[in-house]
Amino acid sequence: MPRAKRGFKARRRRKKILKEARGNYGARSRLFRTAIEQVHNAWEDAYRHRRENRRYYRRLWIARINAAARTNGTTYSRLIAALKKANVALDRKILADLALRDPGGFKAVVDAVRS
Repeated sequence: MPRAKRGFKARRRRKKILKEARGNYGARSRLFRTAIEQVHNAWEDAYRHRRENRRYYRRLWIARINAAARTNGTTYSRLIAALKKANVALDRKILADLALRDPGGFKAVVDAVRS
């Protein structure tokens, strides 16, 4: 009886990793062992950066809302407090988009919660 070789399953496993490692420099995209390390590091970075991205966008939205609020005679913190008090359910993403694309609409929101 011939010995059992890994054959298909091992090749499928290696192909999967090497496909994932495409675009890396030198051995990192060609040699299986170094490709595994590279791919695992890339997965860790991708996981971490998905979370960092959310933090980054929230900071950006807050900066935009604050800038628009100050042009309308208030500050970010006062505006958010007024929105909460008036039960206006607009999140920071929507407010920032409004401030950027429709300053008149943003002014209307500010005036509505101010009174």
